Amino acid sequence: MAIGKLRIRVFENTMGKPVTQARFRISTTSNNQTLFESSTNDNGLSEIIELEAPSLDYSQEPTEKKPYNECDIWVEKPGFERIVIKGTQIFPDVIADQDVFVNSLQENSNNAEIDYIISDHVLYGNYPQKINEEEVKPLSNPSGFVVLAAPVVPEYIVVHDGIPEDSSAKNYWIHFKDYIKNVCSSEIYPTWPTETIRANALAIISFTLNRVFTEWYKNKGYNFTITSVTRYDQKFIYQRNIFNEVSVIIDELFSSYITKPNIDQPLFAQYCDGQRLDCPKWLSQWGSKRLGDNGADYMSILRNYYGSDIYLEIANQIAGIPSSYPGNILQTGSSGASVRTIQSQLNSISNNFPAISKIAVDGVFGSATTQATKIFQSVFNLPQTGIIDYATWYEISKIYVAVNKLS
Repeated sequence: MAIGKLRIRVFENTMGKPVTQARFRISTTSNNQTLFESSTNDNGLSEIIELEAPSLDYSQEPTEKKPYNECDIWVEKPGFERIVIKGTQIFPDVIADQDVFVNSLQENSNNAEIDYIISDHVLYGNYPQKINEEEVKPLSNPSGFVVLAAPVVPEYIVVHDGIPEDSSAKNYWIHFKDYIKNVCSSEIYPTWPTETIRANALAIISFTLNRVFTEWYKNKGYNFTITSVTRYDQKFIYQRNIFNEVSVIIDELFSSYITKPNIDQPLFAQYCDGQRLDCPKWLSQWGSKRLGDNGADYMSILRNYYGSDIYLEIANQIAGIPSSYPGNILQTGSSGASVRTIQSQLNSISNNFPAISKIAVDGVFGSATTQATKIFQSVFNLPQTGIIDYATWYEISKIYVAVNKLS
C-alpha cells in the first residue's frame, strides 16, 4: 500500500485569520467512510495526515488506472459556514495542501452547507484540446490592439469559470501565484521529476503572462484575464488542493517567463498531454516527463519543444508588492532597511496569526527574527529555514498585503 499525505489549513475569509479549533472530518469520496477526524491548531492547521494512495506506477506512464485517491473534507465550527470539499486528490509520496476558506455567519442565520467539487485531473479526465493559436501575438494593428508597456506579474488573475461567451459563469479573483499553483496541480502529476515540473510550470507562467501582457480578453470586450476551459486556456479548478512539491517550485519561479529574441513578450507557450492528443511544436506533458526521467534539465526540456533560441526573463514589476526583493538573502547577521521592512511586515501579519511573535523593528536580523520567519514559513508551507530568500520575501509581502486589505 502506498501512502500520500494531506495537510488542511482553515482561514476566515480569504487569507484573513486562521480558524482555530475548527472540527474537520476526512472521508472516502466513494462511500463516505470516515478516515480521520480532528481539529485545527492555533495556526488554523491540521497535522500532516497519512492516507492510502494508489501505486506510484500509475502516475509514471499513461494508464486508465486513476493515479490518485479522492477524499472529502468536512469543516465546521460554530459561528461559521459549514464547508464540504469533495474530491481532494491524494497522490503517493506527495503532500496535498487543502486550504479551506470560511465566512463567519451573521447572528441568527442558518448554518447552510457549502459544497465544492474538485473535478478530475486533466491527465486522467476527459477535457477538450486547446485551440491552436500563434505563439507570438501581434503587438499593434489597425484595430488598436492594446498591450501593457512591459510584462508585469499582476497581483490577481480574474478567471472566468466557463467559455468566454457564457455570461452566467462566475469570475474568480485569484492571487497570481495561487492561480499558477492551481493550474500546475491540475495539469501535471506532482510525482514527476522536479525538472519536468519546473519546465511545465514555466510554460504555464508564460502562457498566463502572455494573456496578461496582450490583454487578450479585454480586447475582445470581456472583463476577465483568462478562462478555466482547456479549449481556450488552461485548467483551473476552484478550491482544489495544491501539491506542496509543485508549490515550492512556483514560489521560486513565479516571476520568470519564456521568451525569444525580438518578440518583446512572454511566449504563448501552449502544451498538451502528448499521448491522447498530438500537438506538434507545443510542449508534450508526457514527453517532458520522459525527458526528465532521462536526466534532462528544465531548459533542455523547454528548448526541445519551443526552440533552441528561447531564454528566460524575469518580470521587472510584481504588482501589489510594497517593496521588491533586495537581491540577496537575509539571515542571522543581516542588517539594514530590508530587514526592517520584513520585521515590520511580520509584526503586521502577527495581528492575524498570533503564533508569530512580535519582534523589534531594529533592522538587525537576530534570533527573534529568525524564529518569527520559521513560524511564518511553517504556517504558509515554505521550507522552514529561518532565512528570507526570494520565495519567502514575496510570500511575506503577499500575506502582509492581504491582511492589511482585510483590516
